[in-house]
Amino acid sequence: MSLIVDLKSEEKMQGCYLCKYKQMLKNKNGKDYLTVKLQDATGIIEGKIWAIHPGIEEFNVDDVVSVEAEVVLYQDNLQANIGKIKRAEEGSYELKNLLPHTPKDIKVLEEKLFSRIDEVKDPGIKKLLEAIFYDDIIYKYFMSGAAAKSVHHAYLGGLLEHTVSVAEIGVFLASRYEPVNVDLVVAGCLLHDIGKIYELSAFPKNDYTDEGQLLGHIMLGVEKVNEAKANIEELSQEALLLLKHIILSHHGEYEYGSPKRPKCIEAMIVHLADYSDSKLKMFEEMLRNSDPNEPSLGYNKILTRNMRRSML
Repeated sequence: MSLIVDLKSEEKMQGCYLCKYKQMLKNKNGKDYLTVKLQDATGIIEGKIWAIHPGIEEFNVDDVVSVEAEVVLYQDNLQANIGKIKRAEEGSYELKNLLPHTPKDIKVLEEKLFSRIDEVKDPGIKKLLEAIFYDDIIYKYFMSGAAAKSVHHAYLGGLLEHTVSVAEIGVFLASRYEPVNVDLVVAGCLLHDIGKIYELSAFPKNDYTDEGQLLGHIMLGVEKVNEAKANIEELSQEALLLLKHIILSHHGEYEYGSPKRPKCIEAMIVHLADYSDSKLKMFEEMLRNSDPNEPSLGYNKILTRNMRRSML
């Protein structure tokens, strides 16, 4: 497979790519042609299909496609002139090669997640966490899903990476103050974004579902906790109430989409841990995706400020 980042003019391009854009246009002579954008984990390239012929088979946006093309330089940008394209067969590609993904080792992140569950002492809270994270369907989507559509951790494994990081920050903060119920903090950190697996569709789309648009991940997370606790007699009403409050309040303020503001120290810790990890990740991603020799990082719409690199 030709990696997009390695492509050069006058080279052949061959492999499986994700189609992120497709549009039929007309040239100056009124003849139809297709313009597409193809993506792998290393970048995006624009492609042109100048004529429809038997080598050009039907495909849609968000399809993984098998491509043969010639790379040319057009107006200082690389472009793929596509000779053959078709939907790729299942099993002929891995999504991690086509999409941005966590830079961390997924297996290590999984081990950290389940170690946190094992450390919980309260039997009811522990059984609730096991009922949720040991579920095969939840496991599948949680381990590969994104933490957001575009803001932070918006890549394969992003939800797992974010959750583990929030738990690490939360446990550290809990160790600095007392009295704090560490089991509540751990459970709140692990469950605060569980609704994301229902709010966002699976990759390669990673777009809002109907439930995500109409209910949002906070409400969906509370619903999942209510569903999972049905057969757990050991889970006290107080623990259940506080866990749901932590999920409902983890955005901190009403203007940030939180139905409730944190009203117990455990909820405040989870909120601050989530806030810290999400905001610092935005900084980290801007730093990684910019020229290391340039101090200015540009304007961030979410953080509403111009960003800067420390040049020490």
